Amino acid sequence: MRRSAALIVVPLLAAAITPAVAEPATAGAAEESYVVTAPRPGSFPLVAKGRAAPIVVSEADYPGVVRVVGDLRDDVARVTGVRPATVLDDVPRGSEPVLVGTVGSPLIDRLVQRGKLDVSGIAGKWETSLQQVVRDPLPGVRQALVIAGSDQRGTIYGAYDVSRRIGVSPWYWWDDVPAKHADELYVLPGRHSQGTPAVKYRGFFINDENPALDRWARTQFGEGLAPGYPGGLNSKFFSRVFEVMLRLKANYLWPAVWGRAFAEDDPANHATASLYGVVMGTSHEAPMMRGIEEWNRHAVPAVRDAQGNIVTPGHDPYGGTGEWSFRRNADAIKAYWTDGIERMKQEDFEGVVTLGMRGNGDVGLPDGDGIELMQEILGSERQILADKGMTDVPQVWTLYKEVQRYWDKGLRAPDDVTVVFTDDNWGNMRKLPDPQLPPRSGGYGMYYHFDYVGGGRNYKWVDTINMANTWEQLNAAKSYGVDKLWVVNVGDMKNEELPLQFFLDYAWKPIPLRDVPKWEKRYAAENFPGPLSGEIAEVLHEYGVLQARRKPELLNRRITGGPGTTVTYDDQMTPYYLENYREMDRVTADWQQLAARSERVARGLPRSYQDAYFQLVGYATAATANLYSLRRAEFTNILYARQGRAATNDLADETDARFADDQALNDYYNTGLAGGKWKNFQSQPKIGYGDVARYGPNAPWQQPELNNQALPDEVFPAVQRIQVPEAAELGVAVDGSDQWWPAATTPAVLPTFSPYQSQPRQYVEVFNRGATAFDYRITSAKPYVSVSRSRGTVDKQVRVEVSVDWKHAPRGTTRVPLTITGAGRSVAVEAVVDNPAHRPKHGFVEANGYVSIPADATSRVVGDWQRIPDIGRDGDGMEPSPVTAPRREPTGPRLEYTVNVYTTGPVTVWVYVSPRNNVHPTDGLTYAVSLDGQAPRKVNVTTATGADDTAMNRQWERNTSDNVNRTATTHVIDRPGEHVLKVWAVDPTVIVQKIVIDTGGLAPSYLGPPSSTRLR
Repeated sequence: MRRSAALIVVPLLAAAITPAVAEPATAGAAEESYVVTAPRPGSFPLVAKGRAAPIVVSEADYPGVVRVVGDLRDDVARVTGVRPATVLDDVPRGSEPVLVGTVGSPLIDRLVQRGKLDVSGIAGKWETSLQQVVRDPLPGVRQALVIAGSDQRGTIYGAYDVSRRIGVSPWYWWDDVPAKHADELYVLPGRHSQGTPAVKYRGFFINDENPALDRWARTQFGEGLAPGYPGGLNSKFFSRVFEVMLRLKANYLWPAVWGRAFAEDDPANHATASLYGVVMGTSHEAPMMRGIEEWNRHAVPAVRDAQGNIVTPGHDPYGGTGEWSFRRNADAIKAYWTDGIERMKQEDFEGVVTLGMRGNGDVGLPDGDGIELMQEILGSERQILADKGMTDVPQVWTLYKEVQRYWDKGLRAPDDVTVVFTDDNWGNMRKLPDPQLPPRSGGYGMYYHFDYVGGGRNYKWVDTINMANTWEQLNAAKSYGVDKLWVVNVGDMKNEELPLQFFLDYAWKPIPLRDVPKWEKRYAAENFPGPLSGEIAEVLHEYGVLQARRKPELLNRRITGGPGTTVTYDDQMTPYYLENYREMDRVTADWQQLAARSERVARGLPRSYQDAYFQLVGYATAATANLYSLRRAEFTNILYARQGRAATNDLADETDARFADDQALNDYYNTGLAGGKWKNFQSQPKIGYGDVARYGPNAPWQQPELNNQALPDEVFPAVQRIQVPEAAELGVAVDGSDQWWPAATTPAVLPTFSPYQSQPRQYVEVFNRGATAFDYRITSAKPYVSVSRSRGTVDKQVRVEVSVDWKHAPRGTTRVPLTITGAGRSVAVEAVVDNPAHRPKHGFVEANGYVSIPADATSRVVGDWQRIPDIGRDGDGMEPSPVTAPRREPTGPRLEYTVNVYTTGPVTVWVYVSPRNNVHPTDGLTYAVSLDGQAPRKVNVTTATGADDTAMNRQWERNTSDNVNRTATTHVIDRPGEHVLKVWAVDPTVIVQKIVIDTGGLAPSYLGPPSSTRLR
């Protein structure tokens, strides 16, 4: 946009990258850096023998370019301890300098005119840079490192790329990542370029910033500039945001909106964005460069007559007048918008103007959703731009939530407006461009979420993003031609470093699926020492996989109901089952093991990296593992209280202890970490969701407010404490049941034993319902069924494992009684032993009433499918390829699975797919299932579950909260033995995670049963 008047502009040269410019390596791929720490033939000494090359920039270049030279200087000093001199315009004779400039600046023009620098590969391109060692560039200069950009940001990105190559992480300030020390630095000869970005505008939305970011920023950057204006998010704060944006090669920002007005909170905010060279935008609910907070601050009530008509509108030249309704208050709203565009014109900052209109408070319009109304709104906004001579400014219309209905009903924005499609707030795109539509000059954009406040629950505490899911959705968007603008909601930003960097790297240059693990390793290596970076990458990868099973805020909400039934919520039940498949134990153990591994890595890191590791890896891993342990103790306590166990209060104590650990982690983050730099940042509640009695009717999804005050009773549901009698009393519980004996009226039966079951042992718990210890004894009616401890003493409880010796078990089904005696009573428990006479040789084998199959464990793949590692909640996923394929009949591409079943008659086949929305102009997303040679049965996963209306109905909330969409078909098995199950491709973007055949014994669970035994 602006540069100083002395700038000399030369004609742009050829736009194509010349063969002499090295083609940039794929983002995330292994590549040798062009900066090394020892001299090589022809290399340029950036720092050598205790001296640093001076850095020269033209004062006539863009302000952002002049500014970034200071950052490059500081980065060299961070790495080497040697601080380069910075020089404006004059190139010192006899020096070997770094020359930084933009095509068209005096410094770069001199090199071009002397024939020393060929910029034809970058000139005229968008945000493209070149780093090249040039011999004899200017009189008296033997060689120089030239960092040249096609435009302002091209030069800035080029300078920051050198910073990253020498060992300065983009997160050096935001996460206290130390620079990697080197005594000397050399730039290799040749021409180096990072290429041209695949997506033109790339950035993020700071949102849902209360309480964490807001409280921290007020402490770090001061209170408000004027009474009534909030502090913290001022130009000092945004300087830090703009810097990390540019280091990450982002160029576009939506600033915070809740109680915030970017233009008013600090009058220097827009000027600071211009100084850094950042493009400003506003969110989907803030049209015409004016945040809704400005209207709310300055709105003056109108005077109305008895019929409600406005007689005298209020007036405030800086804000709104009366009601936020275009039907009833259009003149005031248009005047308000006009002021926003006039301010943009006067302050001359680079921006993208949001069009359209939503209701005040991020809701639908109060005037209804008629197409004629939205056409009038868009027309009025376009007229304002024309009246102000701003028709060339980039414009977007974001189809967020209810706004998409206008598009679905046929309303189209003017051709030069970028239409921004959105996800459903949970990482699943709602719509993508119909390939049949003609191209639009404005193209298409994407608004995505790594943070959200809304149904089925807020998630804004820590990073919960699965990289595989994000990759798949970004790949789909790019494949469908969405490449003009990408913006992602990152909440407080600081909690979302890894997914944000991946999002921006992908927007710069799409990352092939095979290179995602390389990208993860590069991310870790950029922030931590080389010897441990590989293991850190593995920890971060596993962290994302485990988090994506379910958001931590949802660990106390069970959602029940399915296709054709009413979906209900129960915030006093954990979604992970305590009794079936030992699910809660298994998922908690997964987290505990990951946290232990993370802690081992931390112990191996130098002291200087401890703060960075705690912020980028350690805190979120340890705190989430602790939260799982808390929830396991909490819900086990509630179960024990119902059974009257003596161990009940121990679990209440453990819950309190885990809550104390949570608070201790928060306190260290807020007071001890980095010398107190992050005071108040870890203040986001995540435990008390759902307590309607305390927090009111919004509690089921809105955040609690007291989690940061160290009150154990805010754990919801509340733990229970009981008083047991002094006398001993026998109680028995068995694997797979929440009942206890002898109180239960039904027999105590263990889950069926099979040589093919994935869980070879079952347990029996002998517990005390009194305060006095007692002796117990367990006897088995058959020697081939044994227990791990057949006798002993029960203080509070003892768990014993039951196993079968399959070498001596008879063929067929037998029932073996186990008798438990103690405290003067006895209980009989039945072990059902199923030892089939038929021994299959291939495929998955039925056991315990089901066959559970990971989607990628195929016996045959027909057609093009893509395996996406770890996209499922407990495994890989399979997606038809290409993602842009048209709908087809179930006659070709398919996944085949060999299964062996002993049950005949009707069975139910459950297919677990990712909770995608129908992004196509069709009636839904469909797959098909068949058994053996039977005709395929189609299933529409959106209409079958009632989740086709993604304006947030309850079935959609279940699917997104559970991160899976489960649908079922019924089939008939006519004979025992080997069969072939087939899952057919019909629509693209249907990702199969898992298949479960219920042969009559499937128990309820969150993840579904563990994978069945597979014979090769």
